[in-house]
Amino acid sequence: MSRKTVLVTGASRGIGKAIAVKFAKKGYNVVINCLHNEDRLLQTRKELESYQISCLSYMGDMGDMNKCRELFQMIKKQFGPLDVLVNNAGISYIGLLQDMPAEAWDRIIRTNLTSVFHCSKLAIPGMLERKQGKIINISSIWGVSGASCEVAYSATKGGINAFTKALAKELAPSNIQVNAVACGAIDTEMNQFLSEDELIALIDDIPAGRLGKAEEVADLVFHLGYKNSYLTGQIIGLDGGFI
Repeated sequence: MSRKTVLVTGASRGIGKAIAVKFAKKGYNVVINCLHNEDRLLQTRKELESYQISCLSYMGDMGDMNKCRELFQMIKKQFGPLDVLVNNAGISYIGLLQDMPAEAWDRIIRTNLTSVFHCSKLAIPGMLERKQGKIINISSIWGVSGASCEVAYSATKGGINAFTKALAKELAPSNIQVNAVACGAIDTEMNQFLSEDELIALIDDIPAGRLGKAEEVADLVFHLGYKNSYLTGQIIGLDGGFI
């Protein structure tokens, strides 16, 4: 029986890396991508290959359709069509909206939202041919409730949530499921800008009394990518009861 293949964008660290490791441990071929840190990406690839699976790594901006096409051509040549797409690539921006440069707005929209369109668009044809596939989008609770001083980030995640619900309706007749995981405060490098006092205050606001772990996100994503063909169009909160 041939191995299934998963693509995880933004997989050199944090949540994306944890997801890639989870699928590798389960025997999937894993395709990983990031934009900036080639050394980390190659280290991640080496770790994934230690699980005796095949791994393809690619440096490039998934907000650029030409780069995205190049990656998907490589995937098709090496593995065939994708079984699972995990749209995880994302950046944040902290600051007042009136102080945000237009270039920063364009960059976060391109990275967080346009990349989801590109990868989904290119993954869908192969899934349609086989009448099966899973698309999982990594979102945020701020896409549901909005966050002060993170307007652009919240807008991109809210866009991902709407994208997820709409695309799920399009693809459900073809047995392709589309869901999103709306993460709360997860213990990754994205939160390292917080001071100790700010971190304590944040944890105090979380009913579970702690930050989430990247591995917990990975466990949920794998479940969504592996089981249940009736679960689709859902924005699943993973936030310790935060909202």
